[in-house]
Amino acid sequence: SRSCAGVCCSSHAVQNLAINRGLSMTMISKGTLGICAGVAGALFLGYCIYFDQRRRSDPNFKKKLRERRRKTTKGGSGGSSSVTWPNLKDQEAVQKFFLAQVQAGEELLAQGEIESGVEHLSRAVAVCGQPQQLLQVLQQTLPPQVFQLLLHKLPAVGESILQAAGGSKVTEEDVE
Repeated sequence: SRSCAGVCCSSHAVQNLAINRGLSMTMISKGTLGICAGVAGALFLGYCIYFDQRRRSDPNFKKKLRERRRKTTKGGSGGSSSVTWPNLKDQEAVQKFFLAQVQAGEELLAQGEIESGVEHLSRAVAVCGQPQQLLQVLQQTLPPQVFQLLLHKLPAVGESILQAAGGSKVTEEDVE
């Protein structure tokens, strides 16, 4: 009976030993996992910092950034000369142009790009068959500063459309 008790005790001890080792292995792997995650995060952060520094120190990056900024600032003020105006005698083309300009103007205003949005809305007013009614609607829907900016842009847009038409006067018959 002693040998049986010794075997039972020793098998029970082996099971306890295996369980204890399993727990300690699980704790070690969790700790190792945490360390690996920390190291991976630090490596990723180092990678980001390194390539951001390389990007910023690159002279071409600075040139491209300056050019992009110039384009966006020039795009709002001098964009009316690069517009492809529709044939004012083609009612369908005028209507498509009008709708596209109104939609682009609304989207740009919603994004906070006031200058560009007003530029598009002024083009829509310029080709509109009933500009007074459109201006009344815009006056009610736009903030006062934006509406004033729109009114200031209208003469320049009117000149632009006349230049695109070849300098000839646009009569009421042409628009109808």
